[in-house]
Amino acid sequence: MQQKSKLRKKYLKIRKENYFEIDKKFFSSFLRLIKKKIKKKFTKIALYYPSNFELNVLKVLELKYFSNQMTLLPVVEKNNLMNFYQWKKDDVLTVNKFGMLEPIKTKAKIPNVIIVPLLAFDKDKFRLGYGKGYYDRYLNEYLKQYKDIMTVGVAFSFQKHNKLPINKSDIKLNFVLTEKGIYK
Repeated sequence: MQQKSKLRKKYLKIRKENYFEIDKKFFSSFLRLIKKKIKKKFTKIALYYPSNFELNVLKVLELKYFSNQMTLLPVVEKNNLMNFYQWKKDDVLTVNKFGMLEPIKTKAKIPNVIIVPLLAFDKDKFRLGYGKGYYDRYLNEYLKQYKDIMTVGVAFSFQKHNKLPINKSDIKLNFVLTEKGIYK
């Protein structure tokens, strides 16, 4: 656990020092991946509202293809759980107890694709998150029932770590998208 804590501090600092703004072209390879890998009709994409020098995943909404999809954002709930709720680009957001922006809760939805935030990733597509375990708990619960949920980590290439320490609750991502390409 201490090793992960040190890595979190390291990658928060690296991300802050090396952050750069991306444009919608960053997501072109993601769009090709979605069209190739999703067999059934794709309808719901879960994003996160970026903060603390996270890559701005909201740029994906500038691609016409995604304007026809339902956009979801995470909401932290009781018992350290998280669910996804519908959100449109101009909808009002509330601030949760961690200072993160969340949509107003309506009915929770199960996404087809989840864009997962991360501090670091490795060659095996494991991620280092912020340490609260919200995404791991969510994925451990829902991937049992919905095996076709696609998980995509989005990061800058400088966030790649050789081999992250993992435990049994860590979930391997399907893909990691960086400005240099997709790790499959």
